Amino acid sequence: MHTNRSNGARTPWPTRIGVTGGVLGLLLTTAACGGDDGGGAAADGGTTRDDGPVTMRMSWWGSDTRHAATQELIDLYESQNEGVTIEGDFTGFADYWDRLATSTAGGDAPCLMQQDTRYVREYADRGALLDLTPYIEDGTIDTSNLDQNVAETGAVEDATYAIPTGVNAFSVVIDPAAYAAAGVEVPDGESWTWDEMVDTAAQVTQATGGQVYGMQAMGLNGGDTNFEVYAREQGEALFDENGEIGFTAETLADWWAIEKEASTTGAEPPPSTTVEVFNGGVDQALVATGAGASGFWWTNELPALTAGAGTELEFRKFPTTEGDGETGMYLKPAMFWAISSDCESPQEAAMLLDWLINSEDAVNIIKADRGLPVNTELRDQIAPTLDAPGQAAVAFVEEITPDLQEPPALPPQGAGEVQAILQRYTEQILFDQISVEDAAEQFITEVESAIA
Repeated sequence: MHTNRSNGARTPWPTRIGVTGGVLGLLLTTAACGGDDGGGAAADGGTTRDDGPVTMRMSWWGSDTRHAATQELIDLYESQNEGVTIEGDFTGFADYWDRLATSTAGGDAPCLMQQDTRYVREYADRGALLDLTPYIEDGTIDTSNLDQNVAETGAVEDATYAIPTGVNAFSVVIDPAAYAAAGVEVPDGESWTWDEMVDTAAQVTQATGGQVYGMQAMGLNGGDTNFEVYAREQGEALFDENGEIGFTAETLADWWAIEKEASTTGAEPPPSTTVEVFNGGVDQALVATGAGASGFWWTNELPALTAGAGTELEFRKFPTTEGDGETGMYLKPAMFWAISSDCESPQEAAMLLDWLINSEDAVNIIKADRGLPVNTELRDQIAPTLDAPGQAAVAFVEEITPDLQEPPALPPQGAGEVQAILQRYTEQILFDQISVEDAAEQFITEVESAIA
């Protein structure tokens, strides 16, 4: 369902609770309200600059490290732009979407917001995001140096509603020392298969007497992305370009069968431990605590994983069914910047967005925390200043990019619920409460309802 944007109409937010990454809630009982015109796009398609002092709110989710760095960004921008005041509004990912949905429904959304691939279309189709096209066309937002692999991933039809902050890739992270200590050969990321991944992981667990598990469960952390990589390897997708389900129940059941095999053979921990580790986040990841040899993580998470592990970790491409390296991996916008359609100072918000993605000063502060910088010139400049894990992420992304598939289209409204649905069925499979075949059929039914 798409909003007719020609008359500025908005689709009311539904009363619904969605949970993503164990955390999202779009809990809204009121329709989105119209915003103050207060400047921005002019009638001729250009932009008008706001006069006088400007105060605007900027929201994001993240760790304490990101909060501190972003506040430093705000302080610097204010010092360089007299009369501009930016109010920081941040929280952890677990609470972010509840807060954003509630403020959006009340017509009080932050001017500039962090957005995620799962929700850009949801917010855009409901008229909650500003079309950035006029600001791109008049040069307020300069997109000329952005990574062309992801530059247009925030577009819906002919409008651009979000600009990527940076890029990353979902990958396999391994601890070579754990494999060596177990006497198991380190996997070759160019030729290993899904079966070999499970087999070698089980060997690590067995050789260490369960002190170190071979892998972390792939159906929980980043499970929807993990499955999407598998589906794309099979020529399918999580969602097709029309926003419809793009995979078969058989493909999902096959992927879940790999997860079940990993659990049954001891390649990964017992289900109760698996769930506990997942709920602990990056800090409690098996590879970050010395309790595991591999796991599935975003490339920009390697520094945090390495800090916990205290040893050098490495990236591997996803395994494939045939062992031919023809992976379904792709570059993903780490996250996006978007502007609320209710923003009273859209011109100033667009200028701030441009500064965040194109300023050398900004990149020197945030570095790769929001993904490898989307501005490729700044990415090259910042790479030598990153720590070893950050430089490893840069090198890995550069190495694999020529072999990657195109990023998927933005998922449809309701896609934010998919992660939680997938996690719930994964847990039921691991605890022998449902078969992979029945789980696949029921999953599809639930997702079809969520995106209807």
